[in-house]
Amino acid sequence: MVSVNVRENNIEQALRVLKKKMQREGIFREMKQRKDFEKPTEKRKRQKAEAVRRWHKVQRKLRDKL
Repeated sequence: MVSVNVRENNIEQALRVLKKKMQREGIFREMKQRKDFEKPTEKRKRQKAEAVRRWHKVQRKLRDKL
């Protein structure tokens, strides 16, 4: 669950923090996916692309450690 504290009635700053947290959690992506029906072939294609993206991220981290 995402929560944000509003300090000194500064709504704009709280909204910015909320959007950043939601972006990190992947809530916007999930909302976009749930908006429309996704064909099974499109779902497999998206999942494969996400797996490749994760694999590249791990490889980048391993390469940076060396």
